[in-house]
Amino acid sequence: MIGGGRGAFIGAVHRIAAIMDGQAQLVAGAFSADAARSRASGADLCLDPARVYGSYREMAQAEALRPAAERLDFVVIVTPNHQHFPPAKLFLECGFNVVLDKPATFDLAEAKKLRAIVRKTKKVLVLTHNYTGNVMVKQARELVRNGTVGPIRKVVVEYPQGWLSTFLEQTGQKQAGWRTDPKRSGAAGCMGDIGTHAENLVRYITGLHIESLCADLTTFVRGRKLDDDGNVLVRYRGGAKGVLHASQISLGDENMLNIRVYGTKAGLEWRQEFPNELVVKYADQPRQTWRRGNGYLAPHLGRFTRLPAGHPEGYLEAFANIYLEAFRAIAAEVEGRRPPKDLDFPTIDDGVEGMAFIATVVRSSQRGAKWLKFPPA
Repeated sequence: MIGGGRGAFIGAVHRIAAIMDGQAQLVAGAFSADAARSRASGADLCLDPARVYGSYREMAQAEALRPAAERLDFVVIVTPNHQHFPPAKLFLECGFNVVLDKPATFDLAEAKKLRAIVRKTKKVLVLTHNYTGNVMVKQARELVRNGTVGPIRKVVVEYPQGWLSTFLEQTGQKQAGWRTDPKRSGAAGCMGDIGTHAENLVRYITGLHIESLCADLTTFVRGRKLDDDGNVLVRYRGGAKGVLHASQISLGDENMLNIRVYGTKAGLEWRQEFPNELVVKYADQPRQTWRRGNGYLAPHLGRFTRLPAGHPEGYLEAFANIYLEAFRAIAAEVEGRRPPKDLDFPTIDDGVEGMAFIATVVRSSQRGAKWLKFPPA
């Protein structure tokens, strides 16, 4: 693991998710740019001190020299956005597979460079858009693919949070600090942090790709350097229309990511705070609530379900489902086999599209909410 040491949030999530099904073990790490903090974090995790490093460069050099039987099968990068590309590039070029937290990179140019490196090295790169790992999100995708919903006309997706309603970054809060810093987060704040989740969720469930968009970003908290609220109108290829809203100043909301998909035959609704349920809506019958773990769901979803119906699964399990698919691809790469054809995880192509979304949204807003073609030239 690179990053994710003491005081980090997402590193612990990745560690739990990666070991949930007993297919992986954490054996090495450079957990902080501060060597002392990295060593302390490694001690917290009971790692061999010889495999706890002061920098990712030191780690790459040392781990690449280990015999094949001891080599890392993959590395997990859970640093702030500006520290995604350099270690991902180095480890891919040193022969390691990579699991990378979203968004893919600091900007679109880096994402395109990283895609070229992945293609050249032929290594596995998994991007952890974790909500796509949720079983009922996968079921929603299945209902779109099998024609139950019919041609899609409209999509509404929103991700409101309230945790940045005050000038929290001024207090020294670590998560607020880097997410609102353009030198570490990139060109967007709220839209880069959670708006990309909303955009990715639409694309995963519906298969729709953006044709053009019009965005209005706002910074409500005085003194903040990046957006904390955003509204986007979207035109999709094929004629569907969309509304995307992301906010981190929506007082009282925690992580209320939700999506509504409207087709010619049916509508779908999924809410992240109630992840085990998918609402299916028809014009001529009562709305139906489909629940995780039941036999009426798509058969292939069984491999993503750990508990019987009625025992809720959520955020950590969705993350773990990304890892389950990652391990299928990584095992094939390590063993020199062809990867399974039914792999289901976000790739560097999703990362490039996500970074293109951020770039276009920022540009549209800067131009006074002008409609812009997508992807940008």
